[in-house]
Amino acid sequence: MKRRNSILAKMISFLFAIVFAMALHPRAIAEDVSAATALEAALEKDPDNLRLGSEYRQLIIRTSQYDRALKFFEKLVQEHDNAASAHLNYAFAYVDKIPIAGSITQVLLANSALAQFSRSLELGPSWIGYYSRGNSYLYWPKIFGRTPLGIDDLKEAMRLQRGESKKAYYVRTYIALGDGYWKMDELNKAKAIWNEGLSLFPGNPALKARLSTQGDELKAVMDDAYDITKRIDTSLQELWADQGTQGR
Repeated sequence: MKRRNSILAKMISFLFAIVFAMALHPRAIAEDVSAATALEAALEKDPDNLRLGSEYRQLIIRTSQYDRALKFFEKLVQEHDNAASAHLNYAFAYVDKIPIAGSITQVLLANSALAQFSRSLELGPSWIGYYSRGNSYLYWPKIFGRTPLGIDDLKEAMRLQRGESKKAYYVRTYIALGDGYWKMDELNKAKAIWNEGLSLFPGNPALKARLSTQGDELKAVMDDAYDITKRIDTSLQELWADQGTQGR
């Protein structure tokens, strides 16, 4: 009898929890919509604010409003074509949608992202711009011939970072540039870059994984790293975490 009452009590508690969650759901949706609208209004006043655009995109990802973001950034760059960060966030908005899209749409989204990365770089060359476009090229199959373009961009990102003080996120360039060389079957160059990166960023798991494997095992590491069905972290949190980076 006691056991039956205990089970009944648990069932009632579970049902109450479901009802409570359902009651909160519309409110949560309304709050997300309100937050997105507020961030859009702020970006219209400050379109070149990279961090604000990034925060807006993360909200969009959480609420799966990808088309809303793409329409908003399309309008924003039309009205503020000289805002390099607006184009950069527009590019990332395309990247953000890729994991949920079909294969043909993924190609279209990737091409559109590259166009916006390029426009941003035309307006203001930057490490984040060169790194992001260069890394994006590496996701294309080798047959498309875009890997050399990625290597060129990543070399430029490397040139820029070598002229600055060391930042934690600069390890990404060592990883990606080495990956580019690997994709071009230049394994010696790939290992040299990865080893250089590991000497500056000891213990980095991505570099260690690449340097500790070879052949099919290394290919498996690469296939996993460039799996387009996996979401790329485009939050840019590492930039904000660096004390030398401005919040824009």
